[in-house]
Amino acid sequence: MRFINNRRPAYDLTYSDVFLVPGKSDAESRFAVDLKPHDNTGATLPLIVANMNAVAGKRMAETVARRGALTVLPQDIPLPVLKDTISYIKSRHLVYETPLLLEPTNTIADALNIIHKRSHESVIVVDAKNRLVGIFKEKDGVGYDRFTPLASVMKNEIVSVPDGLEPRKIFELLRKKRVTVAPVISKQKVIGVVTQKGSLRSTIYTPATDRHGWLAVAVAVGINGNLADKVSQILALGADIIVLDTAHGHQAKMIRAIKAARSVAKKTPLVAGNVATADATKELIEAGADIIKVGVGPGAMCTTRMMTGVGRPQFSAVLECAAAARQMDAHIWADGGIRYPRDVALALAAGASNVLFGSLWAGTYESAADTIIDSNGKLYKENFGMASKRAIKGRNQTDSLFEQAKKEFFEEGISSSKAYLNSDRPGAEDIIDWLVAGLRSSMTYIGASNLEEFYQKAVVGIQSDAGYREGMALETSWV
Repeated sequence: MRFINNRRPAYDLTYSDVFLVPGKSDAESRFAVDLKPHDNTGATLPLIVANMNAVAGKRMAETVARRGALTVLPQDIPLPVLKDTISYIKSRHLVYETPLLLEPTNTIADALNIIHKRSHESVIVVDAKNRLVGIFKEKDGVGYDRFTPLASVMKNEIVSVPDGLEPRKIFELLRKKRVTVAPVISKQKVIGVVTQKGSLRSTIYTPATDRHGWLAVAVAVGINGNLADKVSQILALGADIIVLDTAHGHQAKMIRAIKAARSVAKKTPLVAGNVATADATKELIEAGADIIKVGVGPGAMCTTRMMTGVGRPQFSAVLECAAAARQMDAHIWADGGIRYPRDVALALAAGASNVLFGSLWAGTYESAADTIIDSNGKLYKENFGMASKRAIKGRNQTDSLFEQAKKEFFEEGISSSKAYLNSDRPGAEDIIDWLVAGLRSSMTYIGASNLEEFYQKAVVGIQSDAGYREGMALETSWV
């Protein structure tokens, strides 16, 4: 990547400060662009869900991995729960979505309690042997008491899909029958659900998988305690990537943690961070990290910069750290500061192999938080930062009340924020579609067929705030 007219400013830049200059392109189709990162993570898209407790859970992990992205599970999950979570993710189908299943004797209230946990917003009603008997959507319960059995309100005439039907034929069947979602049947039992959009996505995206062909997932690990023992246990549970995670990664404790983790991780990708300088990047790579997580303070839930004055504008941090990592045949993940598809494109143009973020995923059906309905009937999820008082309290439950209270003095994040579900993009897959559409177009404007070409060919310019605002669409006329 280079700056237009080779004029690199003497000050640091955010994503909003820069723009990509169009170049000559030979691309005939946006779908011809290869988005696979080359950082040995198994991802086929350069998108990662951050290890935030309110965001990254098993539903999110399976959904985004099915489309080629990765999720980093938080470090606060107890080992028995983590074991079940990873096992669940690995057992999910590569094409079919996980169904929400209830029996005819369950009530409307039971269905409404789970129906917003999946973007397909349908509960499949089955008998005791998991055989299909009906389907329930939220509108089917309107006008009925919440304790009404599903048998009284479910639809009995259901379009179903046989296991093994090609995605194209699934789409054509659902479109012809004018239904958006259908259960998948194998040997008379429900094994999944498919939607019109889901069948299309299966032809566009390639799942992120491990060496067994199962969905891939990363796990965050704190840098306190016996790192070798913790990492060994997590790897034994099936984690594909280890992420050593702390707010300030350029410290002696992190160096020791990387060395301990490396001793047992063998060939497993090892990620460490967060940092914001070339020197920090080089030290963590020298200690044994394969990938460095870059970003101090750009996240939507983070107050580090306002509390401490410490941090760095994210575009410049990514640009400098990526260059340092490339010199050592290593990689970086750009962590935080993503508001629009353009930000993803700019992070990758600056040299990141993957882009990690949390808050954009927070307001989706699949995020780990429960769905809440506000007084106006709008759906939202509660989001909070991982350095907030709320997260600190959860992370240190084994400490004494006195020690917990002391640690809460040092919060650097928002403890509660409402992440409303966007009616245009309410699901994690909708977020992926939005970001990938922008990235594919960006790469064709530059004339790049893959991410490495994108980095090599990208030319960046500096813009004023007025220049940034000029690029925004207007919902109303100028006058």
